[in-house]
Amino acid sequence: MIITSKKPREELLAMLQGVHKVAIVGCNNCAAACQTGGEKEVLEMKAFLEEQGFEVVATITPDECCHKLLVKKDTKPIKDSGAEAIVGMACGDGVQTVADNVMLPIYPANNTMFLGQVERVGMFNEYCRMCGDCVLGSTGGICPITMCAKSLVNGPCGGQKNGKCEVDPNNDCAWIKIYNRLEAIGQLDKLGQTRADKGYANVAYPRHINLREKK
Repeated sequence: MIITSKKPREELLAMLQGVHKVAIVGCNNCAAACQTGGEKEVLEMKAFLEEQGFEVVATITPDECCHKLLVKKDTKPIKDSGAEAIVGMACGDGVQTVADNVMLPIYPANNTMFLGQVERVGMFNEYCRMCGDCVLGSTGGICPITMCAKSLVNGPCGGQKNGKCEVDPNNDCAWIKIYNRLEAIGQLDKLGQTRADKGYANVAYPRHINLREKK
């Protein structure tokens, strides 16, 4: 799940200076789960903006704000609403998908934080950096890129203390977790494997996947 957090309202209002009529677009998937852009939060934003003197001319909450064709259909009412700008209450991907479909200024109400695990309602943990070169098969299913503050791929640094990370003592050392996990599943031999450092210079952004291409 893409985890988002709400921007300070003051920051959003600063972006909306000079705008009177606005549309609001939420997301009924990830942002709804994060309580940053579901139907409830969209209505709360509508009430807030109206209190600030804005005219909210449309509110839309697509099931998935990152789905281009779905957003294209759902945002059609905005084009005839007289909106001068859009408040996007989704992740950065969703905000950009709306921007692809509606030729209006769009301002994000959220900050996109990370790809995360839902521990329970309202509790999210970062688990994946989406690096495009997954090493989980050799690290016991624990990601060193994400779980290690230094993203070390061949063992720990010398700074851990009592199993805790030197950068943030609230976090466990990723490589001690990896060691314990590999030992528990009988794959401790994998700890001796040398993994190539991440060559991010070899990655060209933005990345694309097209499953329709002929193989």
